[in-house]
This record gives sequence, structure tokens and C-alpha cells, in this order.
Amino acid sequence: MRPKKWWIDGGLLVGFGVWTLLLALRTPLLGMDLAVRDWSESHWPPGAHGTARVINYVGQGGQVLLPLAALMAAFFAWRRRSVRPLLPVAAALILTYLTIGPLKVLTRRAAADDRTIPHPEWLFHDPGGLSYPSGHVVNSIIWYGVYAILLGSLVTGFWRGLVRFGAPIVVLCTTTYLTWHWVSDGVGAIMVGLFLDRLMRRIPWDHIPLGNRPWTAPAQLEPDPD
Repeated sequence: MRPKKWWIDGGLLVGFGVWTLLLALRTPLLGMDLAVRDWSESHWPPGAHGTARVINYVGQGGQVLLPLAALMAAFFAWRRRSVRPLLPVAAALILTYLTIGPLKVLTRRAAADDRTIPHPEWLFHDPGGLSYPSGHVVNSIIWYGVYAILLGSLVTGFWRGLVRFGAPIVVLCTTTYLTWHWVSDGVGAIMVGLFLDRLMRRIPWDHIPLGNRPWTAPAQLEPDPD
């Protein structure tokens, strides 16, 4: 079953727009960002910072998530004699390229650990700022969603949910704790990531017309239920 509730998709878009507007208007949300950052920096016991950095690699798009997805897709393509496992990987790569980067450039927000400019928490304030929304979180939501698509019926129920949502939660917590991102960067990224993930899940990967050619057979790519 593919997602059927379009109002959820609309709600995610509206929610992201409202959230961004609240940050741009410099509401008390910025005070929350500063408080979380300062608390994080004051709670780095020996070893905690390094451990969080290692754990955060589960959300590294270009270094970890994309190569792993490409390897998984190539394996399933060979095993199932179909090019279809490569399609979700290509689609995810295009979606992330067209959304994460442009949003970061448009909002121009400094990273939470940037002490070189006044008020790094402000949006539209740092010409070189690329913090909002969190690319780590968006990438983890999309790419772990791709893993769930590739695994198809091999992983169901609780374990399927763990694949799709476990890593994004970990990434959200670690990027905030490491002060690489403001906590509001992660909240905005959740809305963007879930919207893109739902778009990916709506695509009938096993039924996209590819013609009656070799290596175009269905590849057991089953979308998640709503």
C-alpha cells in the first residue's frame, strides 16, 4: 500500500513554511535554539563528543548512505535480474540534490557552533551559512527509506520501522548535541524529509513502464503502508 492521505503531505509543507517563518521573524524559538546549544556544549563529558561523532556517521549522505544504497541496489539488481532497484537510488539522489542545497542557500543560516558572526541563530543573516534545514536529518530519512524500499518484503513490521526511523532519530539527537545544527534545523528537516520520503513511497517502482526488455522484471520493491 502506498500513502493515500495527501493532507499529510500538505501539512508537512505548510508546517515547514510556518516553522521557517517563525524562525525568520526571530520569535522565542531562537531562544530555544540558543539554550539547547549552550546546554549541549556544557555537557560534554570525556569521550561523549567523540562517541557522538562516530554515531553520527549513520547520517552522512555522501560518505556513507549513498554508497551503501548504491551497493545494495547493485546487489539486488544482480540477484533479481532487474534494473529496478537502481531507480529509487537515482530518484533519491535527484530529490536530495534539488531540495537540500537550495533550501540551505536560500535561508543562509550559520551553524550552531559558529562564533565568528553575531547572532548566528538568525536566518537570512550569514551569506555563507548552510545550516537550515539539517542535511544530515533529511538525508537519513530519505536514504533509510530507500533501504526499506530495496529490502521490500524481506523486512517487515517493527524491523522495517526501525530501519526507516531509528537512524534519523539518532542523527537528529547527535547533530544537535554536537552543535553542528540548531535543534530547529532538525525539526525543519524532519518535515522536509518526511515529505520527500512520502513522495518516494508513492512511486510504484515495480510497475514503472520500462518496456518488455531484459532486466526490467519486478524486483520485489514494496512501498510501506500509511
